[in-house]
Amino acid sequence: MTAEYTDVELCAGAGGQAHGLELAGFKHVALVEIDRHACETLRLNRPQWNVVEDDLHKWDPSAYEGVDLISGGVPCPPFSVAGRQLGELDDRELFGRALEIIRQVKPRGVMLENVRGLLDPKFDAFRKNVSDRLRRYGYSPQWKLLQASDYGVSQLRPRVICVALKPSDMKHFTWPEPDEKRPSTVGELLEDLMAANGWKNASTWAAKADSIAPTLVGGSKLHGGADLGPTRAKRAWMKLGVDGKGIADGNPPADAPADFMPRLTVRMAARIQGFDDDWMFAGRKTASYRQVGNAFPPAVARRVGQQIIRAWEAADGTGSVAGAGEEDVSHQAD
Repeated sequence: MTAEYTDVELCAGAGGQAHGLELAGFKHVALVEIDRHACETLRLNRPQWNVVEDDLHKWDPSAYEGVDLISGGVPCPPFSVAGRQLGELDDRELFGRALEIIRQVKPRGVMLENVRGLLDPKFDAFRKNVSDRLRRYGYSPQWKLLQASDYGVSQLRPRVICVALKPSDMKHFTWPEPDEKRPSTVGELLEDLMAANGWKNASTWAAKADSIAPTLVGGSKLHGGADLGPTRAKRAWMKLGVDGKGIADGNPPADAPADFMPRLTVRMAARIQGFDDDWMFAGRKTASYRQVGNAFPPAVARRVGQQIIRAWEAADGTGSVAGAGEEDVSHQAD
């Protein structure tokens, strides 16, 4: 890369997307987040970042006009199949505010992520409205369903990404190609943590945990404590030898019996989400786990961010051409 690209992150959460974009080559000039625990997590891991603890509806973005990228994981409950899918009628829906910020700031590009449910037919009109507004603001938007497991993440985590670039940039943009190598199984990924306290059956457990994880569910402040999701998710975890009814305070004890079914710790969940082991999470167990479960895997954000930069460099004549940039009709949502 021949230039440093700046980013403003909306609804930054625990920093999964922000860290991935950092790895891709972006410099964050502001990260806006309302949750105090998530803000503390961002400050713990990157003291140099400008973390803005504020309500997105009240935050004034005028100081960041002309930033290269606006990114964000606007709240997903309005579109999640685990919720009521109220869409724009949900008071947590922030796409409208994000679009107003984009109109005001005029970034070179936009990257927004959300849950798979946003591609459901009932939200066709909603996506079309978002795309139409982005076009009015001078962007060419594309929507794509990406599987986190295609990019090294040991989890079935489909995410919908909207990338919107200037038409002259978008003709050079292509979505990242899936990795050829399969991601680690849950057993391969977590065996060392399961064995950390001397549990002699950790290797036996790991051999049976022989596939990637189901989607981690972070939940919301409106619903319960920290567990691994609805009944169907708990059944999937049980097949991997994991008790999904809660989050453990620590790794299995040395004297745990052979038929012991461990629970995940926050650190184990963070590994499954693709966070580095040195990424810290602020708050008590439930607050920390919610941050992990609601995060965007850094590896996926990195790969999409790299493709955006390659498109810009190709358009500017400063890097290799990313690709022809035809519309992806198989997952184009508008």
